[in-house]
Amino acid sequence: MIKAEHISHSFKIGKKGKERPVPVLKDLTLEVGRGEIVSIVGRSGSGKSTLLHILAGFLKPESGTITVNGTVTSGFNETESAAFRLDQFGFIFQNFQLMPGLTTFENIELPLKLKGVSRTVRRAEVTELLKQVGLQGVRDHYPNELSGGQQQRVSIARALITNPPVIFADEPTGSLDSETEQEILTLIRSLNKTRGITFVIITHDDEVADTADRVYQMHDGVLLAGGARHAG
Repeated sequence: MIKAEHISHSFKIGKKGKERPVPVLKDLTLEVGRGEIVSIVGRSGSGKSTLLHILAGFLKPESGTITVNGTVTSGFNETESAAFRLDQFGFIFQNFQLMPGLTTFENIELPLKLKGVSRTVRRAEVTELLKQVGLQGVRDHYPNELSGGQQQRVSIARALITNPPVIFADEPTGSLDSETEQEILTLIRSLNKTRGITFVIITHDDEVADTADRVYQMHDGVLLAGGARHAG
């Protein structure tokens, strides 16, 4: 489903004209199978979020190739990357990244509006998804009226609404208490099984990593070759 081959990337630091490159990813290779839940685990600063941004097309790697569902995406320009993301990917973030001026319904609906889906179809699809994720009672609430767990469910529903084959999750339970974390992880597992969605989860939390079928360890921009199959 996703193949990253020999990915390297660095950031420049220092004053203009005297910048020096700081390697972040170093000749990294990664494969994610269709329908897998894969966790990438590492300490803060290890490069795991940079890797997610490159896999999703927010950043271009300095070298290497990204292939998603048979399409080489690493050569896309910004317009092509944005269109591909909207069609193929969903995103779940630690801080939810909901639009504060939009209701639950409107936040979930937003990707469909960006895709030009008709109002009638949008309303039907969002209403059905609200039921599936248990949010129908807060459809007209704004983010600041929701609990952390509810906000993350809205984020998950927004990621799901376009029915993407891949969802990227960056520390999806980092802002939640342990009980709510388990509820969100149970929801992710259920969506993986019932919809066949491929999940790539960035985390430093062992409990979140244990949700995965495959766990990669990242240290200082180097990925443990092959990944480890979870025994559970």
